[in-house]
Amino acid sequence: MELTIYTKEYDTADTIRNFMDFYYNLRMEHLASDLLSKGLSPKQISDAVTMAIKIAKVSNIEIQQHFKLMYSAINRQIIQDCKLSHLGYGLVLMNANPNLSVVGDFQIHVLNEFFK
Repeated sequence: MELTIYTKEYDTADTIRNFMDFYYNLRMEHLASDLLSKGLSPKQISDAVTMAIKIAKVSNIEIQQHFKLMYSAINRQIIQDCKLSHLGYGLVLMNANPNLSVVGDFQIHVLNEFFK
């Protein structure tokens, strides 16, 4: 049974915010947990997401456009996850443990493209 709450008046700001959240969510094609298959541990991913969000904040990037905290089910366990835009995914990967070859390869690729 589902509970529906009826309201006679809707706050326009809430409606717009909900629409924008839905729109941003559609553009987030990556999950932070995808990095588990690339060799990162849950702790490394968590640290990289935290760092990426900090970088986005100081760069005046709107967090809700690139990062959405959520939960995922992996191997019958519920884990805290983060849905990411392309930029968010790149920031997380750039700030992950540099001792992993996937991180180093990504950083080199980004720098090569930057200097072209």
